[in-house]
Parts: sequence; structure tokens; C-alpha cells
Amino acid sequence: MPFTSLGLAPELVRAVADEGYELPTPIQREAIPLALAGRDLIGSAQTGTGKTAAFLLPILQRLAAGPQHVLRALILVPTRELAEQVVESARTYGRHLPVTSAAIYGGVGMEPQTRALARGVDIVVATPGRLLDHIGRGHLDFSRLEVLVLDEADRMLDMGFAPDVRRILDELPTERQTMLFSATISADVDRLAQRALQGHASVEIGRRAQAADGVEHVLVAVDKLQKRGALARILLAKPAGQTLVFTRTKYGADKLVTFLRRENIMAHAIHGDKAQSHRQRTLDLFRSGEADILVATDIAARGIDVDGIRMVVNFDVPTDPEVYVHRVGRTARAGHRGVALTLMSPDEWLLVADIEKLVGQVFPREVVPGFEPMAKPPASRSVALVTPRPARSMGNRAGGRRRR
Repeated sequence: MPFTSLGLAPELVRAVADEGYELPTPIQREAIPLALAGRDLIGSAQTGTGKTAAFLLPILQRLAAGPQHVLRALILVPTRELAEQVVESARTYGRHLPVTSAAIYGGVGMEPQTRALARGVDIVVATPGRLLDHIGRGHLDFSRLEVLVLDEADRMLDMGFAPDVRRILDELPTERQTMLFSATISADVDRLAQRALQGHASVEIGRRAQAADGVEHVLVAVDKLQKRGALARILLAKPAGQTLVFTRTKYGADKLVTFLRRENIMAHAIHGDKAQSHRQRTLDLFRSGEADILVATDIAARGIDVDGIRMVVNFDVPTDPEVYVHRVGRTARAGHRGVALTLMSPDEWLLVADIEKLVGQVFPREVVPGFEPMAKPPASRSVALVTPRPARSMGNRAGGRRRR
């Protein structure tokens, strides 16, 4: 089914074709007709499946038919990077329509945002905290709002935004179309949906918390204090390509980047303590391929939308198995294959077992020569869908060196 069969305006079909897309993804194919019909909607699909276009295209079509430069659509997102990404997509898909948009988020001055709102925009994409700041100062008029989108709802709740979202909902007209999109549907997301949506349709693509099919999952057993050295050895042994490394803390990200650069591996860090201008420059370098190793915290990585990421590294094993699915969803996009490599210290073995149980696979255990752990890594304690392979050396998996 091509985009022309979904009921989209010719201007939108042309904009999609300009980007080289011929066929909608499953979430787009199912959600767009429902959204065009004005239905409240919950859309659930794994990361990287085109959820943004699934709600933006119907919004753009709806807004093009009414008054301009009036706030008629509000999109709530968890991070500033995602706000910029959604606005960029709105401008890309809406290039042939007279629809304007603005990103509203913290970490930067309010004055440029205030001026943009005063000029009048059709779509506001905002993080909850900064949006409440503008609401408190009387900068927003929701009297003509028609559409609300809660994007990345699971992450928004994980980050503690539930009270802010509830306050925002109280400010909005009750007569509106509401769409909620999320990679996973937890009990908290269900409760938010019950409050925000009315008589909604549901579109769920694939299993909940399902990792992408093209991901090769690999565990590397290593003692905690040896993780940085093992990662450097892996990065130097593998051929060049974009790699996204996750750490649990901002301090850990900076410390890891400092170590890697001492090893002549040009890594860059992105997290909430970095200035917005620095974060944007770093993301631009990564998207363009000029920087190929990015170290990030989970929150900062929410706005990273790059199809060519070859490998995701879990430097710290996430304590929530669903966070693992979010992380590794950054690779194996758009039909490509990718590697999800997890550095696993003995105190993280039980966390790995929970991840394997959720994903439904037993991951192979490997070691890096010279960085073998003191204790032998156990076989998975999750449901054994496959027979675990014994720990093997990573020394000869790939050639090439990465030095700059």
C-alpha cells in the first residue's frame, strides 16, 4: 500500500516522496487513516519504525485546511533533542504547506521562544517543564487547540514528568483529538491514556518490548574496573562505523570519553549537563558521520534519530530491561543490521538475565583477550530458547583500527 492510498493530501505525498519514501511503515499504514478520521489513538511500535510521521502527517493535513498562525496542535516530548527532531520533521513533511512550528524546551533562553509564540505558530513541540513556564507567564492560548500528541510517553513518565503532564492536561480544551505514541505500553502509560484519551483506537505493531529483528546481541564478560580498557580494545579492533555508547550517569559519560581520547579514540559525550549549543553541535557531527563514537546517557539519547548506527554499546547494563530495548533500537534501522554489545560485570549478571527473559533470547557470552573476568560468567538464568554458546574470544572478530 503506497502513501497515496492513505488519504493524504498531494502536498504531503510529494514531501514524503522528496525524502525517498515510497511505502509507509506498518505503524504509519495503520495509524494514519485513524488519525485522519479524527480518532483518539494509542500507537505502539518499537523504536525507529516511523512513529513521528504517523502523527505528523495527519496533523499537517488537518492544520493546512484551517486558520494559520494559530496554536492548533501541541506535541509533548521528553527531551529537547526530540523536540528539535520533531520540529525538523514537521518542516520537512510540511514544506509544501503553510504550516509553522516551534520547539519549546529548557536549557536555553526563553526570549526567542516567547517571540516565536507571539508571532503565532500552528504547532508547538514542547518539553513539559518549559511549557509550564510559558503557560505560567501567559504566553500560550489553547482556546483553539485541536490536537494533542504525547510522544515517547513511556520515557516521559520514566523521567518523572507525570505531574507536569497532568497539569498541562488541565489547561487544555476537553474537545480535542489526542494521540499517544510509545515504544512500550506500561501500566503507567495505560493510566495516562485513560485520563487523556476518549474512545481511542489502538495500533500495536509487533510484540511489546521487542528488539529489532536485525540486531545481533552480544555479551562481553569483564570485571567492572576493566570495562573501559575492554571497550577501547573492541573499538580499536572493529572497522570504522557509527557507534553509540550508553552510560548510566553523566559523570560516567565524561570519564569514559576522557579515557577513550587518551587511547586515541575520538569519542564525544552528550548529556544534560552539556550546554544546548554543544549538544546540538555534537549531534550534528554524529548525524553527518564526522563523529562516529558518541557516549550518551539514556535521557540525552532520546533525540538521536540516525539510520546508520552500526553498533550500540551498553557500557553500563540498564536496571530496567525495557531500557535495553530502547537503547538497542538505535541500531538495525531501515532494514540494516547492527550489533548490540553489552559489557557485563559480575554484579550485573542478574540484570542481564532479566533482559534475556524480556527479549526472549539467550545472548552469546564473549571475552576480550587480556580482559578476562576473575569469575566465570554464568549461563543465562532466563528461559533457554536457544543453547548458550561458551564464552569466546573477541580478538579476531573484525579487523581494522580506529585512531584519529
